[in-house]
Amino acid sequence: MDTVAHDILLIGGGGAGLRAAIAVAEANPQLKVAVVSKVYPMRSHTVSAEGGAAAVVKPEDSLEAHAYDTISGGDWLVDQDAVEAFVREAPEELLRLERWGCPWSRQPDGRIAVRPFGGMKIQRTWFAADKTGFHMLHALFQTTLKYPPIVRHDEWFVTRLLVDEGRCTGAVAVELATGKIFAILAKAVILCTGGGGKVFPFTTNANIKTGDGMALAYRAGVPLKDMEFIQYHPTGLPFTGILITEATRAEGGWLLNKDGYRYLQDYDLGEPQPEPVLRSMELGPRDRLSQAFVKEVAKGRTIETEYGHVVHLDIRHLGEKIISTKLPFVRELCLKYQKLDPVEEMIPVRPVIHYMMGGVHTDIRGETPLPGLYAAGEVACVSINGANRLGSNSLTELLVFGARAGAAAAEYAASQADPPASTLNQALDEEQRLQNRFLEKTGGVERISTLRTEMQEAMEDGAGIYRDEAGLSAAAEKIQELQARFQDVALDDHSLTFNTELIACLELANMLDVAESLIHSALARKESRGAHQRTDYPERDDDGYLSHSQAYWTENGSPRIEYLPVTITQWPPGERVYG
Repeated sequence: MDTVAHDILLIGGGGAGLRAAIAVAEANPQLKVAVVSKVYPMRSHTVSAEGGAAAVVKPEDSLEAHAYDTISGGDWLVDQDAVEAFVREAPEELLRLERWGCPWSRQPDGRIAVRPFGGMKIQRTWFAADKTGFHMLHALFQTTLKYPPIVRHDEWFVTRLLVDEGRCTGAVAVELATGKIFAILAKAVILCTGGGGKVFPFTTNANIKTGDGMALAYRAGVPLKDMEFIQYHPTGLPFTGILITEATRAEGGWLLNKDGYRYLQDYDLGEPQPEPVLRSMELGPRDRLSQAFVKEVAKGRTIETEYGHVVHLDIRHLGEKIISTKLPFVRELCLKYQKLDPVEEMIPVRPVIHYMMGGVHTDIRGETPLPGLYAAGEVACVSINGANRLGSNSLTELLVFGARAGAAAAEYAASQADPPASTLNQALDEEQRLQNRFLEKTGGVERISTLRTEMQEAMEDGAGIYRDEAGLSAAAEKIQELQARFQDVALDDHSLTFNTELIACLELANMLDVAESLIHSALARKESRGAHQRTDYPERDDDGYLSHSQAYWTENGSPRIEYLPVTITQWPPGERVYG
């Protein structure tokens, strides 16, 4: 087995991973840092984020207002100490990113331009047209190149975390180009692998978003926190699931049902809707907008297509100049994937899985309960998003908590000895598992695509926008069945070079574990809060469930669910209201 050694190993080369790598290099230039990514970093999913990144910049805004919007938007299932740190450091991170080359859009007088975003009472979303993630990732990637201690292993797929003497000591990875299996030894490991939206069939997430880091931590004994909370974005293109950014509604787009009626005025988006809200009700919270769509379907007021029910997003009234200046990528997506021009035609949209509020349990420094293991970005649950993430908080979260995790990991690694020699025994066990279970196995009858499709259908049926005991229980039984059937998967491709079938198989294993934790966490939470809506328990229950769920991996296929108190500093639970 080939072995490489670094002081700090980052798994994931997107926004959080690159920001963490820079933080390590700045904190301690003597540390050797490796970034392992299953795709080239500029293909990480951060690149697809369109709308913007939230931070206080206007004189009439305040850190307290940003914190309150975030806490209320998360339906109070939010650790307020983490939010306070987040809003405080957010402006510094976005200004730092500009110095690194991110071209934030500007007002005519040269000041930073901001746009409104869902659930925010004031405009605080910085943007770079509608390609914000693309420009952010470019700036981060280019900045990493000036730090010699940062090296990359592109297109390596991590299959296991190494844990020895009670601490995380590295990982095992497959190099896609050669099929070689490497033991990567490290004094600290940071997970930055993103979410797992591909557990569901219709998602804005790229095919790489298969919950890899969550599954790695879960199997290493680290709890997954608040996994029942998964966000639907209200405007995805039918068939593809491609995101039409919230920026379209921030700039004044309308959601219309089949009658051309702005139906959101009929629904409770957090407070009574006076007449002026007709101009901004499309910027209600994402969970409420997605729930309103389901109710429109039930009323027969949506348009039925071969790809399911849709409503229309209308931006024609904005005019070609605004669309081409502020929403050029939206226009490009519509032209390429829907064969329509939003300057002249309405855009068909429907809710689509977008973001996981839950993830690997960490504290506000990115530390997990496993010494030496850290996490940041969508893979982690710190928790600032609670039961419903506000749009444009996530890109800033990558920066703030990527930097925090990098600094904390650098401090930890500097005090640690090299991993013990016995760590290699675990790596050899993993190499043997990959050979015996997958590369050399013959005679299996199950197909990867069949199991994946059945998993996605079970998740959509049982853990969609609205849930109940019967649907969740049926999904839990199905996932357990699929876990058993997965043991009988065999590959057709036994080669080593770019064996994408092997990677798809390993990704399926990760998705099944993520699905298992999600379903059982949802079954255990007998209330409705944010993105978790139980029709059999329609009310929020602060007395029983103002707590974070924690799913622990067990041998019997059903995770152990425990609860952790929510940290409240100065904002007691109240009603969700939106201005």
